[in-house]
This record gives sequence, C-alpha cells and structure tokens, in this order.
Amino acid sequence: MTLSANQPYFLPYFPYWQLIHAADRFLIADDYAYMTKSWIPRNRIWVNGRPVSFRVEVKDASCHRLIGETEMVPPNRERKLKTLEMAYHRAPFFREGLDLATRIFACREPLLVDFLTASIREVCAYLGIDTAIGTTSSLPGNALLRREERIYDFCHRTGATRYINAIGGQALYRFDDFRRQGIQLQFIRSTAVLLHPQLSVIDAVMHHSRDELHTLLDHYTLIDG
Repeated sequence: MTLSANQPYFLPYFPYWQLIHAADRFLIADDYAYMTKSWIPRNRIWVNGRPVSFRVEVKDASCHRLIGETEMVPPNRERKLKTLEMAYHRAPFFREGLDLATRIFACREPLLVDFLTASIREVCAYLGIDTAIGTTSSLPGNALLRREERIYDFCHRTGATRYINAIGGQALYRFDDFRRQGIQLQFIRSTAVLLHPQLSVIDAVMHHSRDELHTLLDHYTLIDG
C-alpha cells in the first residue's frame, strides 16, 4: 500500500493533486502546528496578466494552535466568486471553474481544516481522483512523535510499505532511514505542462479541460534512492 500526506492548503497548485493521486491513501495533516505565514489559507490566481493572492481569512492565527483547532472567518462567498468571474470570464473553461468554486464556497464549516478538507474532496471529485482520504489526527498518539518518526508511524499503522513525499521534502528525509523502517521513500516531481503551473488549481481548471487535467495527473516522475 502506498501512502502520502500533506498539510491542507487552500486550492493548492497542481502537483499537490498529483501527490494525492499517486497514493492509495492520503492523510491530511491536521494535528500539526498552524504556521502563520504558510500557504495553508492562501494561494494565487491570474488577474490582469499577473499572479494575485486569493485567500480565506483566519481568526486569531497562531503557531501555538493546531491546524485542526484554527477557526476561519466566514468567507464572503459572493465576493470570492465575483473575483474569480472578473479574473477568468474569458477563460475557455470558465463555467466549469466557477461551478467548482461555487461548490467549494458553499461549505459553511467554522473550522479551517473542515473547509479545506471539503474543498480537497471537491477538487478530487472533479479531477477524478479516487484516493482514500483520512487525517493524521485519526491516529492516536502520533502527534507525540517528531518529524520522520511520525511518518514511520503513519506507514506502520496503515500497512503502507511505500511513502511518497512532495519534492520539497528532499532536504528533510533520507532514503536509508526509511529503508531501515521497511518503507520505500519516493519524491514526486511533476512533469505536467500547464499554462500557469505555479498558480492555484482553480487556474488550471479555468484553462484546461477536465479530461486533460485527469490525464496530466499521471505526468510525473518518482525519485528514489
């Protein structure tokens, strides 16, 4: 069984969805500390020829609070959708993108992680990703461990023998350390060609067909030691 995990982010860029797609099971890391300057509540969209921040607001953001304990300010649904409409009304798949965003902003959950989890599930459904999704908080005692020890525990308790990490984790984890735990560590590198590859997945949905994006999910390479 192949496992991957990551923090929940607000409409993250396309490689995030490839990380989910590449695994049999994906864990949303909800019992990690909330990082106040992270990408968790924000991303970027394309507005008038340049990338612009697109975000949801958080109540009393603090690194002393877990992601799963962090509340959000109820988003102004109409304003968010209007922003997307103004930015993308000429995009070839504008209607599909706006419909997806409408479903996402229909969520009224007060906790940030619940809103983000709902949005992750909506995007997965749109892209045709059928990976099972769970949370790290569902594994009692895991939060008492540190760094890679948490990942070893994820894998052992879910029966995973392969763990796929985002490409940015190469500086953090060693192949040999995982191998000694009986786990094959791999890093995923996207080779998908998109109009604006570093922007939010909502930008990709606006500019590329659903079938094209589903096909592009498999455009990656896996790096192992």
